[in-house]
Amino acid sequence: MTPRSSLLQACRPHLLVAATLAAHCLYAAWLPPPGGKPEPVPAAPSTAWLRVASLGETEVAARLLMLHMQTFDEGQRWRDLDYAALATWLDRALDLDPRGQAPLLAAADVYGAVHDPVRVRIMLDWIARRFAEDPDRRWPWLAHGALLARHRLHDAALAQRYAQAIRLHATGPGVPAWARELEPLLAQASERDAARAIAGGLLVSGQVQDAAQLQWLERRLERHQP
Repeated sequence: MTPRSSLLQACRPHLLVAATLAAHCLYAAWLPPPGGKPEPVPAAPSTAWLRVASLGETEVAARLLMLHMQTFDEGQRWRDLDYAALATWLDRALDLDPRGQAPLLAAADVYGAVHDPVRVRIMLDWIARRFAEDPDRRWPWLAHGALLARHRLHDAALAQRYAQAIRLHATGPGVPAWARELEPLLAQASERDAARAIAGGLLVSGQVQDAAQLQWLERRLERHQP
């Protein structure tokens, strides 16, 4: 190990702390003044600004952004939030950590669970747009989006379009064959059966490794037990 690399390794914990502090300073700048009327969803900072503020620790910054988003619904309902603005924050988190899955999970199972078709469509459109950038990694969330489109929005055409996108574009060796056969499943199965098939298939295939995502899949299986 060279002296330079040793120095960088020794400084890394300090850089991590600095990045965390910089991110918190960023959030404080977007908080409303005491006693003022809170803005439901503040404008998201630019990705370039966030990269500078994070001092290169972009994965940490992405996680902090996701935590910060949890404060947006304080004192109000999700269906009252500006979903276009929420999508921008999700963009920032995914841009900072393109391999991360938390923004996609939030769009699919948190914000996408609202009982408002217009807002659900905003989240589904966002998932579909970001899926196109990395189909082999992000197809599970578009599969969940297809399920929402079919059984929550009752838009069979949109569900089939998402399933077709997975079949045509998620073609890498790590994508299980059953993932490219969602079109007949969505057309014929009930919501419970389709949800169980998708969640169970993901668990069995080992496609999902993150602990939080595994817990999410397990909860979905339990929710749809006969």
